[in-house]
Parts: sequence; structure tokens; C-alpha cells
Amino acid sequence: MIIAELAIFPTSEGSSVSRFVKEAIRAIEASGLRTETGGMSTTLEAPDLKTLFQVIQDAHAAILKLGAKRIHIDLRVDHRLDKEATIASKKKAVGKR
Repeated sequence: MIIAELAIFPTSEGSSVSRFVKEAIRAIEASGLRTETGGMSTTLEAPDLKTLFQVIQDAHAAILKLGAKRIHIDLRVDHRLDKEATIASKKKAVGKR
């Protein structure tokens, strides 16, 4: 399982970009993958890189559809191969729920 943290937002649309971020989150959630959205990013579980990158493309397309001219993407990926890892297991390991 791949656990990824994604922040995607336009940098060309002024100081308030929540309408763009809302559409990106809708696209991410429409993937059907397990996700948790926080104040600064969305964490998701993906079975493979192909699926992860498709979700990123979908979020990117959602922002483009609203007319953004420049998009910033931060992506952190943890692809653990020695044992099964999930968002919940990572949180539990550090004492969070």
C-alpha cells in the first residue's frame, strides 16, 4: 500500500483559493480511495503509483477546469514494501487516532 500526502492549489488566483481546493478534494474523494483531508493537505492510500498519479491528474484537471493558470503540487509518498501500512497504522504508531 502507498500512503501519500498531497497538497494541490493554484498560485495564480489571488489569496483565497478555497473554491479550487474544494473541487480538487471532490476529485480525490471521487476516486474511492481512503482519504483524510486536513487543514493543509489530503492523505490517501493507493494500491500502486499508477492509481495515485491518476488521482493527482484528476485533482489537477478539476483545478484547470475552473480556469487556474498556475498550479502548485506538493506530494510526499511512503511506499512501504516490508509490511502492510495504512493511514490508521501510521497514526497508531505515533499515538494518534
